[in-house]
Amino acid sequence: MKHYEVGSVQFDGKTYFLVRRTEDASICLIPTKYLKHKTKANCSPNTVERSARTLSYFMEYMRERNMQFEDVYDLAYSRQMELFQQFLFWIKSGKHLETPSAKTCLNATCNSYLREVFGLYQFMELEYEQFGSLKVLSDRTITYTTSVGIRKTMVCKSFTGYLKETKTKGRSIEREKIIQLLEACTNCRDQLLLLLLAETGFRIGELLGVRYIEDIDYQGYRIRVQPREDNENEARAKYAEDRWAKVSKETFDILLFYYATYHDLMKESQYLFIVIKGETAGSALTANAVSALLRRLTRKTGIKVTPHMLRHYFANERRKNGWALEVISKALGHKKLETTMDYINIGNEELADATDELFRKNKALYMADKLL
Repeated sequence: MKHYEVGSVQFDGKTYFLVRRTEDASICLIPTKYLKHKTKANCSPNTVERSARTLSYFMEYMRERNMQFEDVYDLAYSRQMELFQQFLFWIKSGKHLETPSAKTCLNATCNSYLREVFGLYQFMELEYEQFGSLKVLSDRTITYTTSVGIRKTMVCKSFTGYLKETKTKGRSIEREKIIQLLEACTNCRDQLLLLLLAETGFRIGELLGVRYIEDIDYQGYRIRVQPREDNENEARAKYAEDRWAKVSKETFDILLFYYATYHDLMKESQYLFIVIKGETAGSALTANAVSALLRRLTRKTGIKVTPHMLRHYFANERRKNGWALEVISKALGHKKLETTMDYINIGNEELADATDELFRKNKALYMADKLL
């Protein structure tokens, strides 16, 4: 049985997350204060909720060892290192899950959990001076160049005990499978959602924040991402910049058909994607509702699909059609080309075809025919 759970409360238009004990519902003050700080610092609700879950896992781990957060400061360097490294393996083995799984967490996922724990400790050190600082975190100076060419130097905390990460390509999805998913949808809203994710490359938080009056160019078949912090469904754009995406006329026709079908519900809302039945019909669709929809489609078709897989599909289809990497990166809303490169999947067969084409165009590239 889990001894800690994540809860939330609404106040002044914002969602605040908390960690509480399951036995008596009492609030755990230090992690909850940290989560409040993250909300005040304008972190997205999804980010803060992930942080809350991570901290609840760490508290379960510490409870098994009969320890509190502050007890770590009394440990010697070697014991601190051992404690945090064992937490990584505890997560990797799935002990944080209520239902054990045969699959282990990726090293990168385990490391991200520990980074969040260190974020809590650094907050504690700033908030409560008596704690000092963790011995296993050392200062590291890094120098970087900003997007406008200015070189800056900053000091950050470094930990040498993270698990070794293997860089992996994100999963994409094939066009034929998208077609099967579209055929399995039971309404035009769900079809439109899949089509727009595939044709715009928008993140799910960006798409759910689209408002059908302000953010759609009905003459140019374009849809805009506009950063807002007051969306009813807590949808958030990742970066504070406007971005437009053009969609096909066929998909735009489906958008108009969807609007005509649910006009009476939509006129009570400002969002493009809404709940279309039940007690909350007419309210803005949430990311959790989309996740539930995609799980239903997966059960129905046997095809795994996530919004991020459709972003990868967007990137790979445009590369195959000759888009420059910089253009794809701009369309995806990436800050770095390296991030876009992680979206690109080039298989051995495509590589062989490209090599054959090179040799076909340059038969005497090395004048090897003269050597025979």
